[in-house]
Amino acid sequence: MYDLRDPGLQTNQIPSFTYRWHTTITKDFASWANDRIDSQKASKLTTDNVSGTEWPMFSAVLYLWSTETLQENWEVNPNFSREAPNIYAREAIEAAAKLIVDPDNASWVKAHWGSDYLHKENLFYRMLFIAGLTSYQKLTGNSQYEEVLVDQVTSLSKELDESPYGLLDDYPGECYPVDILPAIAVLNRAGKLLGMDQSDFINRSIRAFEDERLDSSTGLPAYIANSKTGYGYGPARGVGISYMLIWAPELWPNVAQKWYSNYEEYFWNEGSIISGFFEFPRNSGMNSFFFDVDAGPVISQYGVAASAFGIGASKVNNQLQHFYPLATEAIVASWPLPDGTLLLPRLLSNLADAPYIGESALLFTMTRQSLYPSNNQVKYQLPYIVYLSLVLYCGLGLTILRSSIKLVQSLKK
Repeated sequence: MYDLRDPGLQTNQIPSFTYRWHTTITKDFASWANDRIDSQKASKLTTDNVSGTEWPMFSAVLYLWSTETLQENWEVNPNFSREAPNIYAREAIEAAAKLIVDPDNASWVKAHWGSDYLHKENLFYRMLFIAGLTSYQKLTGNSQYEEVLVDQVTSLSKELDESPYGLLDDYPGECYPVDILPAIAVLNRAGKLLGMDQSDFINRSIRAFEDERLDSSTGLPAYIANSKTGYGYGPARGVGISYMLIWAPELWPNVAQKWYSNYEEYFWNEGSIISGFFEFPRNSGMNSFFFDVDAGPVISQYGVAASAFGIGASKVNNQLQHFYPLATEAIVASWPLPDGTLLLPRLLSNLADAPYIGESALLFTMTRQSLYPSNNQVKYQLPYIVYLSLVLYCGLGLTILRSSIKLVQSLKK
């Protein structure tokens, strides 16, 4: 209940509770990452185990992105934490970087792309590789990975720029624009760190999200594309658009505003009990209940991942009328435990291979900041689901208390 009153939920500040979340994840992150490397478990997984192969590296990058933002925020206002994030989390930062560059952790992309996996398409992996090492160098000031970072920024930018439509595959025959756009943003951020001017490349890269690459019914990027023909396939999806809208404003602000307007029109739903983003456009006729590795659970059309990444998308795009209900719903739905663990995000993770993906993703999306001027005309109102959840929490607490009292009384007899 205390977190629901955090000023960061109604302003462009970062919510102060994210430092507590970060401290909790940090506590065990290094040991998990180091155990993952030492066990060489990644080399034994098959390519069809998507969560087991992709999510550990994604967890490390999400953690580093969040740590970087919290560090920058702490440098402006150190009252958020007694110690700087890059100090108390140094062991976890080092372990995350080691996991990212670990050759065994790349076994699944080696199976797809062979020994040239760092210089041939493989966009999703290389995007995460660059992103993680960029954050690592900014957090630590250590340039031990700079040589490989320069090589990756140079080669991936060139490969994207020389491709027919600005598209590359994640895996052979599989191209996802949802990964292309953050890759461009990551290259831009890394270029700034390394003193490489990427402005012309950024301006040309919008071509990957124009014409036949758009879903004609919504004007938003299609979820799947053919990198060789330049055609997008199927409808835009909530998980993809939410994630892309976290990054789009720093690349093409005017395009991002138009996309967000379309996204609100076709995907946002403010119900009597719950508000959130649908996984598919309203009235699309798609399944209302399903689960997949990208979207997570989809419940009555609401996408869990779409709404979770929608927290960050709405904050970055200064749409606080969406950010506030999404963030407060996420707080109560996360089911915080006494040790700080966020139960629901943990359960939605891969407990065997990537136990922190859920909490790292929620931390990442909660620590995004707006790139636009603040709008103070927003009417903040808690969704009814928040009140219902609080009643449930109180009811469970009273039930446990009552049972404990009865147990003590029985032991005294």
